Amino acid sequence: MTFLSQLDWRHATKAFDPEKQVSEADLQKIKNAIRLAPTSYGLQPFKIQIITDQETKNKIQEVAWNQPQVGNCSHLLVFCADPRVEDHIENYLELASGGTAEGREKLAGYEGMLHSFAENTDEAARWTWAKNQVYLVHGFALAACAELGIDSCPMEGFDPQAVNQILTLPPHLQSTLLLPIGYRSSEPRDKVRKSEEELFKD
Repeated sequence: MTFLSQLDWRHATKAFDPEKQVSEADLQKIKNAIRLAPTSYGLQPFKIQIITDQETKNKIQEVAWNQPQVGNCSHLLVFCADPRVEDHIENYLELASGGTAEGREKLAGYEGMLHSFAENTDEAARWTWAKNQVYLVHGFALAACAELGIDSCPMEGFDPQAVNQILTLPPHLQSTLLLPIGYRSSEPRDKVRKSEEELFKD
């Protein structure tokens, strides 16, 4: 199976089979897809909390309009934006340089560009930027699930502040998207999509 061959198969699963669990090996592949996904400047301004504890999933379901997929999934991934631009820049440069002065010197031009970006973004813009990166990597997680034959459901429908409290997130993290994953308990209705003529213009 490939991602492209699985596009007709995948759908936003609303009812998972709670008896079927995603294996650790497959979960690791999904995590790798997220880790290797493209992000602005390669800075990866996010954290993902992976929840398997049923009590926690149930609490989040309550603040997600009681949507059942949150509670009956195998794993619940909570994608959180982190707008601390300077911290991400320093972390990136440390990794990219190998922690050496020589490596850092080779990155001087790129470092200047990164700091220019930081200096020209206010707090609101930084939150928007970080949340946009969450959407990018969330899409890669969806693609990885599809290729592995694992069901998923991208979700914006929840109370972010309530989820922040349930997970006791620090102030620099904001829950942005949910991704329940697992295995469907029944077959979905037929997929409905616009035609190519409606979507694309030469």
